[in-house]
Amino acid sequence: MAKKPKILPSIEWLEPRVKAMRAISLVCFFALVGLLCGYYLLVADLHGARPWVILLIELVPLLLLAPGMIVGSPRGHSWMCFVVNLYFIKGALAAYDPNRQLFGLLEMGASLAVFCSALLYVRWRFQLNRKLAGEGEISVA
Repeated sequence: MAKKPKILPSIEWLEPRVKAMRAISLVCFFALVGLLCGYYLLVADLHGARPWVILLIELVPLLLLAPGMIVGSPRGHSWMCFVVNLYFIKGALAAYDPNRQLFGLLEMGASLAVFCSALLYVRWRFQLNRKLAGEGEISVA
C-alpha cells in the first residue's frame, strides 16, 4: 500500500507565519544574548574573574550560529535548536540556586522561546519551500 502524500498548507497560510517566526526567533535570540550580557557584565558576582572572559565563553556557541540566524537560513535555525538546549539546562541549574533563581528562570524562558520559534520557522520554511517547488499539488490522473 502506497503512502498518501502529505497535504501541505497553502502558500497564503505559510508566508505570514514564516515571516513572523523569523522575526520572533531573531528577537528571542538577541534577547537571550542581551540577558547573558546584562547578567555577566552588571549583576553577576564572579569573585574576581574578568566578566568579559566569562561572557565570551558563554557567547561563543551563540555567536557561531548568529550569521545563520541573521541571514534566515533554516539550517542555521535548526542548529540553534540544538545549541540553545545547553542554555536551557544551564538556566535550570541556575534556577535551583537561590542567589541566581531569577536569572535562571529568565534564561530558561528565553532559551525556550528561541527553541520554539526557531523550530516553527524551520518547519514552516521547509513546507513553504516544498509548496513553492510544486509539491502537494493535486494532480489529475
